[in-house]
Amino acid sequence: MDTYSALRAFADSWALLALTMFFIGVVVWVFRPGSTPQHRDSANIPFRHEDKPARTGGPDASGATSSKEART
Repeated sequence: MDTYSALRAFADSWALLALTMFFIGVVVWVFRPGSTPQHRDSANIPFRHEDKPARTGGPDASGATSSKEART
């Protein structure tokens, strides 16, 4: 059996099974119980600063450049 045939047989069987299991795992992860607040928060990212622009200075709008400085 040459290399092409061996790789094709692998892709037709085990790789297909692995990719299918990965897909099912992603779907289960997305629709798991308790994930709704995270999905709603992600969906509303474009609308967070609808009334006024965010303050400059960082993503937390406190003026700190790193998360370590923001905590102090």
